[in-house]
Amino acid sequence: MEIFHTETLIAIIKAAGYIGLFGIIFAESGILLGFFLPGDSLLFTAGFLASQGFLNLPILIIATAVAAITGDSVGYLFGLKVGRKLFKRKNSRFFHKENLIKAEKFYKKHGAKTIVLARFMPFVRTFAPIVAGVSKMHYKTFVSYNIIGGMLWTLTLPTLGFYLGRSIPDVDKYLLPIIFLIVFVSASPIIINFIKQKIKPKK
Repeated sequence: MEIFHTETLIAIIKAAGYIGLFGIIFAESGILLGFFLPGDSLLFTAGFLASQGFLNLPILIIATAVAAITGDSVGYLFGLKVGRKLFKRKNSRFFHKENLIKAEKFYKKHGAKTIVLARFMPFVRTFAPIVAGVSKMHYKTFVSYNIIGGMLWTLTLPTLGFYLGRSIPDVDKYLLPIIFLIVFVSASPIIINFIKQKIKPKK
């Protein structure tokens, strides 16, 4: 999850091109094992490379937006068709029926904003659409906010990378700390929530 070195990211993007970027963003968005892929840093670095003429920014944004939106849709369908079956088995630590009930209540109340905000949180964005499917979130609502979240995510990060690449001389020297900052900001809600849960007094 967001652990790739800058030089590695640049090499991956140059070698893989638009098709590779599509595949990585699709996998991170909708395939269960894609949670470790570098979505935020990849989009930002791709935007930077667009500023250097290696990629076309509009094509980059469109390709990754389609990948993100379709990936989340696949994740939703996986959760709906496969995920729910796991809860029909004998109760276990992770697939307890009570957890399913809690997920259904949560997504009924907060599902729309969760789908949008999850886009900007590593790890969470992989599992959010799957849980939405498991909890049977209304599909039309899911699709609407999936499109909004996917477009916002794939527009803001590549555009940020593009304009920093154009406006700051030798910005490539600062790519690593900038990427770390982006990842930290993206992951901060998870960290804050974890800390709150740890310090929350037990009843």
